[in-house]
Amino acid sequence: MRKNIVAGNWKMNTTLPEGLALAKGLNEALRERTPNCDVIIGVPFTHLASIVAAIDTRKIGVAAENAADRATGAFTGEVSAEMIASTGATYVILGHSERRMYYHETPAILKTKVELALANQLTPIFCIGEVLAEREAEKHFEVVDAQIEKSLFDLPAEDFRKLVLAYEPVWAIGTGKTATAAQAQEIHAHIRQTLAAKYGREIAENTSILYGGSCNAGNAKELFSNPDVDGGLIGGASLSVEKFLPIVEAF
Repeated sequence: MRKNIVAGNWKMNTTLPEGLALAKGLNEALRERTPNCDVIIGVPFTHLASIVAAIDTRKIGVAAENAADRATGAFTGEVSAEMIASTGATYVILGHSERRMYYHETPAILKTKVELALANQLTPIFCIGEVLAEREAEKHFEVVDAQIEKSLFDLPAEDFRKLVLAYEPVWAIGTGKTATAAQAQEIHAHIRQTLAAKYGREIAENTSILYGGSCNAGNAKELFSNPDVDGGLIGGASLSVEKFLPIVEAF
């Protein structure tokens, strides 16, 4: 059975003391709870080792927000998958629309990043999604299929089954707009069909596909009630225990 997952993506927010306080607060809030989903927090590189040491990682998984497309070497400022794994983090967010847009990450670059993450026993949370013009032109199915195929479909089945996908309509990230529950279900079901055509129904049915894009306490339960929506990749609402915890409890 595929996992239900609620993952926070802190982005470029919080100093180390602020991040530690937030992580510890979430850890304390979950101490006496048994969520019906896996809980993950994606935190800045500077926070990884400290947060891993400060929380119960059996309750909360820790993700890096990116990784380099090189294994090692003279690449000043980059952080490799091996370095991330050495902190105790077990996940890495790859392919986020902000990385594609602002840092021009191509399908080929993302393909390499995924392979390096897997080689270092990190679970990639791989993001896909269309911009508003592509949605309005009714090209959203075509866009997400291309993003999956160009970066992921060279993986052998035994590696692909280790991935988590996150569908994020770019037009809904940080805008307050949200895909309707029906729109989310439609494209998540399409993604699962695309996976089944390549890797077979068993792998498709066991791949967690998260929804990202202004998911919050008010709409999480409706979104998560869809049969092909397996949780959320949460942005702004993950920066507060009071806003994030109700999303976790939506399952």
